[in-house]
Amino acid sequence: MNENTLGIIAGILTSISMIPQLIKVIREKNVDEISLVMLLVLISGLSLWVWYGFMKDELPIIVSNAFAVLVNISLLICYMLYKKSS
Repeated sequence: MNENTLGIIAGILTSISMIPQLIKVIREKNVDEISLVMLLVLISGLSLWVWYGFMKDELPIIVSNAFAVLVNISLLICYMLYKKSS
């Protein structure tokens, strides 16, 4: 297996890992079981991976982690919206 293919597959799996959680939160409008600290640390770490990907000029790292940042920022927005109403 080619290095880039392996990186792309790993990136896709990692990036989509939080989508089921996001869907659950949107459906139930309940974020009581979500840790704000975890979300903030995860978004920070993923953002650093994007920066690292740019420094190394590694498209699989950039794309997969940028997508993961967007998913987790969406979850953070849901957290802020639904935490106020609960």
